[in-house]
Amino acid sequence: MWLVAAAAAGAAVGSKLLYWLGDPWMTLQRWDDPVYLMAGKTIVGGLLGGLVAVEGMKQRLGITRPTGDLFAIPLAVGMAIGRIGCFLSGLGDHTHGLPTGLPWGVDFGDGLRRHPTQLYEIGFLVLLVLWLRTRERQGHQEGDLFKAFMVGYMAFRLLIEFLKPGVPLMGLTAIQWTCLALLVYYRKDVARVLNGKGAMAHG
Repeated sequence: MWLVAAAAAGAAVGSKLLYWLGDPWMTLQRWDDPVYLMAGKTIVGGLLGGLVAVEGMKQRLGITRPTGDLFAIPLAVGMAIGRIGCFLSGLGDHTHGLPTGLPWGVDFGDGLRRHPTQLYEIGFLVLLVLWLRTRERQGHQEGDLFKAFMVGYMAFRLLIEFLKPGVPLMGLTAIQWTCLALLVYYRKDVARVLNGKGAMAHG
């Protein structure tokens, strides 16, 4: 119960903080506008905030075993469903892509055909769920599924953000820097996945 509560609280805080850091100059200009401050959030920030809060709570409670596997597939499914809403929201949701000349570009209402990055993400998450289910059936060590989910999703978001509008900070957006930081955090697992060396390690 405490871990679930920590995950929810951490996700709520993290999703807001990273949204504000996504355009720090705009945030500074509108720091006293409650509508702006409360309107946006980001999945990557929510995952980071939830991870930090849960790990902190586990240390406080003396829990050493991995606890994320139960959340991996439900998180991916929930995020895919949420992106349907993002796609239907159009420009107002700020999850659309940059303009494109590709035939599957979508006009979200401003007269420009844009990358439907929400649909790209839905497709990726469906494949990720299928992959996680396969690993689940094949057997795995505790912690494997959640690490695989985090590594896969953060790598995807690091790349897909190049197709989306954003405010770069030293070449990457705040979301991309966060994805990169999490991939470094899971660096041993990233190397294992890229090298195809069996199951991801316990820990």
